Amino acid sequence: MSKRFTRLLAVMLGFALVVSACGTDDEAAAPAATTAAPTATAAPTATAAPAVTEAPEPPAEPVSVGLVFDIGGRGDGGFNDSAYVGLERAQNELGAIISDASPNSDGSNRAELLRLSADVNDLVIGVGFLFADTMTEVAAEYPDTSFGIIDGWVEAPNVASMGFAEHEGSFLVGVAAGLKTAVDTIGFIGGVDIGLIGKFEAGFVAGVAATNPDAVVIVEYISAPPDFSGFNAPDRGREIALSMFDKGADIVYHAAGGSGAGLFEAAKSFSEDSGSKVWAIGVDQDQYTTADEAVREYILTSMLKQVQVAVFNTIRAVGEGTFQAGGQSFDLSVDGVGYATTGGFIDDIVGDLEDFKAKIVNKSIAVPTEPGERAVVLPDLGGRVVTIAVDNAYLPFAYIPADTGVAMGWDYDAM
Repeated sequence: MSKRFTRLLAVMLGFALVVSACGTDDEAAAPAATTAAPTATAAPTATAAPAVTEAPEPPAEPVSVGLVFDIGGRGDGGFNDSAYVGLERAQNELGAIISDASPNSDGSNRAELLRLSADVNDLVIGVGFLFADTMTEVAAEYPDTSFGIIDGWVEAPNVASMGFAEHEGSFLVGVAAGLKTAVDTIGFIGGVDIGLIGKFEAGFVAGVAATNPDAVVIVEYISAPPDFSGFNAPDRGREIALSMFDKGADIVYHAAGGSGAGLFEAAKSFSEDSGSKVWAIGVDQDQYTTADEAVREYILTSMLKQVQVAVFNTIRAVGEGTFQAGGQSFDLSVDGVGYATTGGFIDDIVGDLEDFKAKIVNKSIAVPTEPGERAVVLPDLGGRVVTIAVDNAYLPFAYIPADTGVAMGWDYDAM
């Protein structure tokens, strides 16, 4: 039974007790007693309230969900909007009762919003790693409420932590950029210089290198902690993108939230002014479908981060009673990340992208998560069997004699 239904039922029970306590034997003759409370007959739970002990168990109530957005809020065309897509889907397909809220510009009221949402919902989801500390605190205060966090980790028995393999999806759009560039100069714009966005950079640069080792990737971040404005600064995104195009880049990928709108505008204006078409790569959602129609023809592809799937699955699990706390990973193997083909601009290289995807899924390619690292690619032996012979003429590589307790062996001697 949802929290909202429980509270409504309690109110109706209380009302029924007040009416019965104040009645008299002449109650039937007093019209005010029967007409003063129209809500008693209008509310669907009113008939069940006086006979709670005799009535059958009411049908399962839809789960109530509160979604608290990251900085930038709903309408960012990316991360937050993707979460809302999952929320709306739960409302339409599962009958979930939904609500949402956005933090103030500095995010200082996150804890307050989580508490307000936990007061009236069965499930509360915080969108973004910045909720980690506050959710740890609030989840402990509401042990009977389920919580979920996107891109963060909270160690609690009532919190599901949903993470994504952003580096894997970014690798694939990096492959696309490496194959599509005509000038071997590419750009990457990060919203805020933090570890999470570094995963996007690392994967993207590695993907470019995998198909075009001669290409140069220009990297720039809009802001650094404690300044998180880089996720919602389209003017700065436009400025940085234009500087990259001026330096010769013909494709720029962003992982900068709402600031990405500036990249799209820059691609359009530079293309029109220079007469040479340049491209943008979107993130989180298929931004060809969410961006202003005037800029869509400049969006080569988007790295898809299926936040909406994680949100919907978590809501459904709460409704079905199968909610599980702990870490949940959404990677390429479960299509938790991917790439968009809307617009048809990369149709000619989809086969290449799928080949690389298969190699990542089967572990032939290990995509880096830290900027500066290179992808680890296992050699393709073509089905050949390789036999390795080991000469056992030496003492064991490392051992500890029982009588001395001192580590010895060939590897120690060799060093």
